[in-house]
Amino acid sequence: MREHYEYQPEGICAKLIEFEIEDGKIYGLHFLGGCNGNLKAIAKLVEGKDALITAEILRGNTCGHKMTSCADQLAQAIEQAMNGSELQRKAS
Repeated sequence: MREHYEYQPEGICAKLIEFEIEDGKIYGLHFLGGCNGNLKAIAKLVEGKDALITAEILRGNTCGHKMTSCADQLAQAIEQAMNGSELQRKAS
């Protein structure tokens, strides 16, 4: 069963990151706000991929002068979801 997660990112243009994880793989990634084309591309690239490997690849990516990015915030959200942290979660 897929678990749906919602993550409130910090320090980026996107206001919300939503995704699902099933059997350790990420599905249905969607960002609210941010650079529309780039974030749609990230969603296509990670669809069905191993969540922890995805987080490892994206962790530490920055955007301009910011110390984080949408990709970095996604990595943090995935890691929290996989570690059972307090993300907003519901079964899909």
